[in-house]
Amino acid sequence: MEAKNTLKKKNLPKPLPLKKLLGPSFILLGLGLGSGEIILWPYLASRYGMGIIWAAVLGITFQFFINMEIERYTLLRGESVFVGLTRKMGKIIPFWFIVSTLIPWMWPGIIASSAKIFSNLLGINYTKAIPIIFLVIIGIIFTLGPVIYKTQEKLLKIVISISIPLILLITTLIAKKEDLPPLFAGLVGKGDNFWFLPQGISIAAFLGAVAYAGAGGNLNLAQSFYVKEKGYGMGKYSGRITSILTGKAERINLEGYSFTLNQKNLERFKNWWKAINIEHFVVFLVTGAFTMIILSFLSYLTVYGQETESGIGFISTEAKNIGLKTAPLIGSIFLGICSLTLFFTQFSVIDATSRIMSENLILLNQNRFKVENLPKFYYFFLWSQITLGVVIFMSGITEPLTLLVLGAVLNAFTMFVYTILILWLNNSLLEKPLRPNILRKLFLISAFVFYGIFSFLTIAQYLNR
Repeated sequence: MEAKNTLKKKNLPKPLPLKKLLGPSFILLGLGLGSGEIILWPYLASRYGMGIIWAAVLGITFQFFINMEIERYTLLRGESVFVGLTRKMGKIIPFWFIVSTLIPWMWPGIIASSAKIFSNLLGINYTKAIPIIFLVIIGIIFTLGPVIYKTQEKLLKIVISISIPLILLITTLIAKKEDLPPLFAGLVGKGDNFWFLPQGISIAAFLGAVAYAGAGGNLNLAQSFYVKEKGYGMGKYSGRITSILTGKAERINLEGYSFTLNQKNLERFKNWWKAINIEHFVVFLVTGAFTMIILSFLSYLTVYGQETESGIGFISTEAKNIGLKTAPLIGSIFLGICSLTLFFTQFSVIDATSRIMSENLILLNQNRFKVENLPKFYYFFLWSQITLGVVIFMSGITEPLTLLVLGAVLNAFTMFVYTILILWLNNSLLEKPLRPNILRKLFLISAFVFYGIFSFLTIAQYLNR
């Protein structure tokens, strides 16, 4: 890898208008909509009420600031944070990110959830064949889409623009004025006879939900790829991954560029930084937090205090009660939204993890693994993960909630590790006028401490069983 001072220089491109920046945050929002928003936080609300929802808002706020530091580095260097960290720390970085991406995300709990809800919607028995078919469909979509990023962005914009308004409409039909006080109390940590954490809550489930309040785990780091391919800042000079079957190959540059710190470039940076903060704040933080709150509130209104089936069975009970309170068709629409959203969450997860592992494979040994073969490595990891998911289902591990919590806890620990690495990267490789301010540093340090404490509490709880 090149040293900090030997990066080639180019001018920082002119900022794009805000409407042309929309896209990367939709993908990151889509990564979080399924696991955290639809399952883990509504599950906790169904068990413990709205007193825990404060942590969902805290979790996605942490991720907003983490994501913006990831975007900062790629905006200014036109390369992923993996490249920057490898430049600073050597081959331990790509090795760590391959392992810490594969192990937490190889458990296909999200697609299992989608398949189980889909089965309930159709009134058929849930079998391992359904999630296996779903995984294969995901692989086919990515293999046939000419430009991977464009395919993903278009599909997720459609899914999000349909699902969130429908969920809000359903909640509005059910909620009454007298239902609102528990919601507002929960935002400040006041629950039914507890503050912040109810007695008996699983620390693993709580930590997993906080980790999934947004994309979660190493998936946040994939924002580097999405902002590059969207053409943010210096990312304009890097290429995109295209389909090996239907796409036109583009030259891909893993290593980026720096720019001269003159008045013109610094002014452009300020304009870029303002615009991408607005894009991510509105699409990811505000929309993501609002969706988690609404879905948890809907779960609270419909199933809190009731006996439900094990695992994600609470969603079936929720749909039945929605149907009773409104109309059976609306309950079915709710199930359809949940299944579709979870499907596209898994869709995005497989893309993000394949991107992370393929780039880090090249960084691990650039003499052996050539940059021009990145699309081939991407599809190797994509289909390998699908195959691994099939093997896991064939082995008989099919309970979605168990798989989700296991993956979420592992992902929380990876966030504990890379949060401090990203802060260190931006404060060591970027010039002083481009570095994060004290407020952003405090948020990342707070996230590092939070994920660390709850990761070790989870380990301690497990060891004391």
